[in-house]
Amino acid sequence: MLPVDLPDSVREALLAPLVDHHCHGVSREDLGRAAFELLITEGSAPAPPGTTHFDTPVGAAIRRWCAPVLGLEAHAPAAVYLARRSELGAAEVNRRLLEAAGIVAFLVDTGLEEPELLSAAEMGRHGGAAADEVVRIEQIEQDVAEIAGTAVEYVAGLAEELAARAARAVGLKTIIGYRCGLDFDPARPSRGAVIAAAGRRLAERRERLRDPVLLRHLLWTAVDAVRERGLPLQFHTGFGDTDLDLHRVDPARMTGLIRALQPIGVPVILLHCYPFHRQAAYLAAVFPHVYVDVGLALTYTAAGSSRVMSELLELVPFHKQLFSSDCYGVAETCHLGSVYFRLSLGFALRERLEAGEWTASDAARVAHMIGSGNARRVYRL
Repeated sequence: MLPVDLPDSVREALLAPLVDHHCHGVSREDLGRAAFELLITEGSAPAPPGTTHFDTPVGAAIRRWCAPVLGLEAHAPAAVYLARRSELGAAEVNRRLLEAAGIVAFLVDTGLEEPELLSAAEMGRHGGAAADEVVRIEQIEQDVAEIAGTAVEYVAGLAEELAARAARAVGLKTIIGYRCGLDFDPARPSRGAVIAAAGRRLAERRERLRDPVLLRHLLWTAVDAVRERGLPLQFHTGFGDTDLDLHRVDPARMTGLIRALQPIGVPVILLHCYPFHRQAAYLAAVFPHVYVDVGLALTYTAAGSSRVMSELLELVPFHKQLFSSDCYGVAETCHLGSVYFRLSLGFALRERLEAGEWTASDAARVAHMIGSGNARRVYRL
């Protein structure tokens, strides 16, 4: 799998168990073709008539790298692959693919609350790994909004629930980029503005939160919770599904917030970032509390992932980069995340070794840091 001519120490470092610092549960249910295809795209629609989502970089990658894990020849046709998947059943498919990913710890975003998805503990059991929870703050807000009686109760309940959940988690996560973009006013809103907005919120409490005042309040309440516990705060940036406006989730747009958080000392984790990974690398290079990954971009760019990794490594400090698969729905996305992380980083390391820029010990150290060491330090694992 790895590039040829790598020193043994570098090869061993690349193949060492990974900490997947951001992922979701995968489905416990057997999936038909239509359902499976919708889970291998960030789009929300079936492929056009006469076409298939297997005719994508990730679809080809499944046939190349996942088929052998299920006992098929590499490049097995999609129909053969799906028939084998059905024959084995969801539990066995999940076990094989999650174990093959070589993950030592899953940090699972549990904010989706879809009953068909494996829980954090189940992800760990299926993958033979440890598992911890990353709490999505927008889901906590939704829960609080549905039971709060008054605006004051809403504000107090939000602080109490975020603090309680942070005490049982390894980090918090926000999707504020989905709700209002990352070009929001970074200042903490006044209590008066929050109370007024909370009153409006409770009049439509079952709707998705989009009020910019309350989103900022939620974010700053989360900052208070993670600062108290010494935890990081994850931000979804860049590549995602059709719910976001891509141009508004460039992480450079949240530079004002990053500056405001620097004296507080809260680690800021920029997730995914693509196609803004160079901007993310810059932010990690100049701000001491900023960390990055390219997450699902490696899976979805597949054979092109080496270019993404190389562009990130142009500037990012090696102690600031982490690995995540951002797997969701199907265990194939976890396995491919680990495959393309190892492959793309391996090619980047080989290039530096061949140029005489690094020694083998340099390359092995960087591989260990990015694959697991940085996550262990930042999340205090």
